[in-house]
Formats: sequence, C-alpha cells, structure tokens
Amino acid sequence: MARTTEEAKGFYKLNWMQRIGFGAGDMAQNLIYQTISMWLLFFYTNVFGLDPAVAAVMFLVVRIVDVLWDPIVGAFVDKHSPRLGKYRAYLILGGIPLTVFAILCFWNGFSGSLLYAYVTYVGMSMCYTLVNVPYGALNSSLTRDTNEITILTSTRMFMANLGGLAVSMGIPACVKLFARGSELVGEQAMPADGRAWFLTMMVYSLAALALLFFCFSQTEEKVVMDKAQTSGVKVSDLWTEFGRNRPLRVLAFFFITAFAMMSVSNAAGSYYMQYNMHSTTAQMSVFMGLGSIPAFIFMPLVPAIKKAVGKKNMFYIFLSVAMFGMAVLYLVSVIPALRSQMWIVYIAQFVKSTGVIVATGYMWALVPEVVAFGEYTTGRRIAGIVNALTGIFFKAGMALGGVVPGLILSAVGFSAGLKTQTPLAEQGILWLVCVIPAALLLLAMFIISKYELSDARMDEINRTIESKAYGD
Repeated sequence: MARTTEEAKGFYKLNWMQRIGFGAGDMAQNLIYQTISMWLLFFYTNVFGLDPAVAAVMFLVVRIVDVLWDPIVGAFVDKHSPRLGKYRAYLILGGIPLTVFAILCFWNGFSGSLLYAYVTYVGMSMCYTLVNVPYGALNSSLTRDTNEITILTSTRMFMANLGGLAVSMGIPACVKLFARGSELVGEQAMPADGRAWFLTMMVYSLAALALLFFCFSQTEEKVVMDKAQTSGVKVSDLWTEFGRNRPLRVLAFFFITAFAMMSVSNAAGSYYMQYNMHSTTAQMSVFMGLGSIPAFIFMPLVPAIKKAVGKKNMFYIFLSVAMFGMAVLYLVSVIPALRSQMWIVYIAQFVKSTGVIVATGYMWALVPEVVAFGEYTTGRRIAGIVNALTGIFFKAGMALGGVVPGLILSAVGFSAGLKTQTPLAEQGILWLVCVIPAALLLLAMFIISKYELSDARMDEINRTIESKAYGD
C-alpha cells in the first residue's frame, strides 16, 4: 500500500506489534534497572557484607564514571551506523554483556570484596548505558508524529512498569523460593542467602535479554540522518546543545530530580517494610508491587488525560497526588493506632505510586520533543547526544538515590544484624521513604513549570522541519 503524504514526511503510524515491540525494550531494561535500584543496596548491606556508607560512596563513584561515559556513547552512536541498525543494534551489542554483569552483581562468591563490587557494578552500569542511550534515541527515529509518540510512550511505560511489577513483587518471592531449605531463611521477609539472590538475578537477566531481542526484531528506524549529516558529531556537542537548547535544560533538571526521588524511595522501601513494619514476604511483595500496579490503570489513559487537561497540568496534578500519598504514608507510620493497619499503608503506597508513575512516565515523551527542537534550531538531529545528556542527568539522580540512603542509614546507626532497629534508625528510614522524596517532588513541580514546548508548538516545529527537507 502506498504511503500517505504525511508518512512520506516522517509522520509514521505504527501498528500495535511495533509499539509493543518497542515497549519490550524498556520492560527488559527495567527487569535489570529496577532490581538494581530497589535491591542492590539491600543485597550489599545484608548479604554481601558492605557497610552502608561504603556502598553509598561506591554508588557515587559509579555515577561519576557514567558522567564521563554517557557522552562518549552518545557521540559514538550518532556518528556510526552499524549493520544491524543505527540505534537498535545496541539492544544486542550492549544487551549481552549487560546480562552478564547484572548477574555477577548479585554473586556472593567474593563476599565483602569492595574491588569485586566496583568492577561488576561499573561494568553493569557502562553496559546499561550502551543499551539505554541508543534505546532512548530509537523512539525519535520511529516517527515524528506527536500523537504517535504519546502512544509509544504510554505503551513503553506500561511495559516498563510491567517489568517493575515483576521485580517488586517477584524478587521477594523468588529469593524466598530459592532459599527454601536454607538456614538463612529465618523469619525475615528477605533471606540473606547469596545463592538465592544469584539464581533470582540470573532468571531476571536472561528474561531481559530475550525481551531486548524481541524489541530489536520489531523496530524499524525511519527518521534518522545520514552518515554525511552526522559525521561531524563530537562529544563536546553535548554541552553545546545543552547551552543552546532551553527545553533540554529544563527536561534535564527534571530528570535529575525525578530519578533522585524514585531512587531514594525505591532503595528505602525494602528497609521500611522489613524493619519499620516488620512485614512478611507476602506483605513486602504487595507493598513493592503497588509501586507498579497503577501503571496498568493510568498509563493507557495518559493520551486522554493529556488531551483533557494539557501537558503541564497533567504533571502538576499527578505530582501533587504523589505528595499526598507520601504524606498519608508518613502519618500512618508515626501514629501508633494506625501503624498496624497494613491496608492503609497499601492505599497510601498505591496513591503515591499513581502520581509518580504518570508524571515520571510521561517525561520520556518529552525527549523526542527536545530532539526535534534541536533539529529545528540547528539543522542536526543528534538524538544520541540528547539521550546521552538526559542519561547523565537521570544517572545523577540515581547517584543521589544511591548515596543518600546509604549515608543516612549509616548516620542513624542502621545495623543489618539487628532484627529490630533503634527508633532513630526507623525514623531515618521513614525520611527516606516519605520526606525526602516529597521535597524532591516539590522541586520537580517548579522545574517542569518552565517547560515551554506545547503540543501545538511541536506540531509547528515538526512541520517546519519537514517542509525544509522536502522543499514544501
């Protein structure tokens, strides 16, 4: 069938298999990223035997390596066109070593070895960048159509949260299953059995690799610049683009704040349920799972919600919802009469997660917008560079998410050997779950208020780009 005029100019419509295939790539990454985000600090302190402060410093060092590595990957990806595809090739080329390093991060064979922890975590993070930066650029190479990008992003976030749900609810169950019969199971929700953690991560990583292969098979790059147009791309373009692209700057700082909030909250959740609420494995699975379940209800509704209230108002509404959920979670935890009411904790977690998922999920739809804005102002569509920059900032947020919990746990005297923590340690965990994330959400709301690219403006920009390209 002949392409429509709109499709010929880059405004492609995708079928549902292509949309799901693209979303599978983020589901794959979340099987690994969410496991690292939610459980690696817990594994390091309770299984591997690292001091929380030492682990916190390591998380910071790894993120510094990322700051140096991400722009190199972004420039390399923009300048080169592998035979398997300019962006999608890295789903395979980076996905295989990512799988290996992710599994090794949860191996307890060198228990307590800081060198081993550094090598495996740095290796995993570098390979994650080799997948994540091209994957982010892949979105903007599929179509220019704003509505299609919104559908793609909703599908992607739906599947990403499906991966998150598999991690949040499945990891405790898998670890408990593989630890069955071990003397380390005890009464705790999360056994300190190194073999169980290793086998669990092997299952999740291999599943992630299969999904990356599926994503590769279903995506087709149609909106990319040729080799001549990208031959001059260099690492310094990252900071040049950052300086002249104001919407990119706004989005970058939103990424830092949002990922710091998510990383702090995710890392603290397991400590909160085990030590503050003294939960069972089943209760922890439900609590952690409620961090992803709202995605299946609300992410499919995002296009309609955005159309009804507008892009900025959608952010304001759902960021406020998240803060309300955190406030309820805090009150339930400090009022003795309510503390035993786990159903209220579940409701608070659901409300908080609803706001976080929609606001932080939709922010990925803004990345193709700032890519197009850069092309509009400079004539170059350097999607890899732009995604490398957003990668730097979301990993800076992850750095805060890794450093802050470790330092606070150390400061309040947390001890993995104690079944019941001191009141100060419990209060420190509560700050990590509620207070610090809420403060970061307030900052995120202020930052996104400065974003200036409306849907009407984006349609105008994309049509101007295409009219120049086709001489219309």
